[in-house]
Amino acid sequence: MADTQLKRTLSPFMLWGLGVGYVISGMYFGWNLGLAEGGTYGLAIATFFIIIMYVTFTFSYTELACAIPKAGGAFDYAEKGLGSKLGFIAGMAQNIEFIFAPPAIAMAIGAYLNLLYPSVNVITFAVVAYVLFTLINILGVKLAASFELVITILAVIELLIFATVTLPEFELSNLQSNPLPNGFQGVFAAIPFAIWFFLAIEGVANVAEEAINPQRSVLIGFGSAILTLVVLCILTFFSSVGVAGWEAVVYPEGSTDASDSPLPLAISYVMGEGHVLYKMLVGIGLLGLIASFHGIILAAGRSTFEFGRIGNAPKMLGKANGKFQTPMNALLVNMAIGILALFTGKTGEIITIACFGALTLYIVSMIAFFALRKNEPDMDRPFKVPAYPLFPALALIIASIALVAMFIYNLKLGSVYLGILGGSYGLWWLMKRNDQD
Repeated sequence: MADTQLKRTLSPFMLWGLGVGYVISGMYFGWNLGLAEGGTYGLAIATFFIIIMYVTFTFSYTELACAIPKAGGAFDYAEKGLGSKLGFIAGMAQNIEFIFAPPAIAMAIGAYLNLLYPSVNVITFAVVAYVLFTLINILGVKLAASFELVITILAVIELLIFATVTLPEFELSNLQSNPLPNGFQGVFAAIPFAIWFFLAIEGVANVAEEAINPQRSVLIGFGSAILTLVVLCILTFFSSVGVAGWEAVVYPEGSTDASDSPLPLAISYVMGEGHVLYKMLVGIGLLGLIASFHGIILAAGRSTFEFGRIGNAPKMLGKANGKFQTPMNALLVNMAIGILALFTGKTGEIITIACFGALTLYIVSMIAFFALRKNEPDMDRPFKVPAYPLFPALALIIASIALVAMFIYNLKLGSVYLGILGGSYGLWWLMKRNDQD
């Protein structure tokens, strides 16, 4: 039994660090690709509704995480509330989100390092980052979470410094320059990149099994993390775009290719690229990317581990390392898949596939939330969502509209996502059928 158990070592402060850390890279890159789709107004409107979705979803998900503190997160909630079939769909969607998000972040890490060391290939930096941070996660969750906490704090400080440098140059007219380049349909096209601001916050639930007091710790960690992230999102958006308009943080000068490093682009309009503060901010900016990269690798390992532990994936994925009590096999398999995704070189498309997984997870989780409230009213719920049923209903409605809009504007990628999800379900169904024969 010991090789399928995880160690309880995480405090509420560490969970805050993980929650903010999972997401904070969304402030450093990725969101700016939504400006190319929707302009300032289009991305701002999309982000407004996505913030409502995440706030209401996070409080609803906290109820589930406190009642069922297990490493599978959405998979465990959906299986208990809706049965094994929808449980598998929720779990697989979660795996897709957590496995596809890190390659996009790794590409951004490579892009930031390439600014400092242009002679080294972006992919080389990205692969080295994958190997290094997978190793840190294998060595122990307390080490991983402590490291995450330190770099998350530094990444938050960096964003505050960035805002301090850029806000004095803020001009309202820059927000109003070409604000809807593709009309109101740009609002829907910008949705994946608005989601990227907050993607993977739910990963806190996947380490609830390793929290010292999950009922108390998850509530404090989750709640404080989402509040921190909403403030940072608004601050980063206005301080970046307000310097020189949205085009300035999407396209490098003389290029028509969207950048994976928008904050350095914004800073360059305030001070020259040779300025010592510019180089310092670019260097420190890496910490935000590393925080999310490392944190989501941690959450992905737990998600894949749980899938293997209960037999929805090969059993070897559900084995914890005997020495470190960490999901080493799951972490290594996730790393291999992520490195393969890296070589596509398509950051925006990888982000979009991760967002498809996230929205599916949110929808199934909220349906499971209502099912558990109805079918298991006496379940121990140390925390109950405020404003029930408004909060979970809002999260469900906005997530559903967002998923439909994403399919409309990303039909090809949506088909790829459905292919991965459907193919995995087919293999699972055959595996379960063989087990019964």
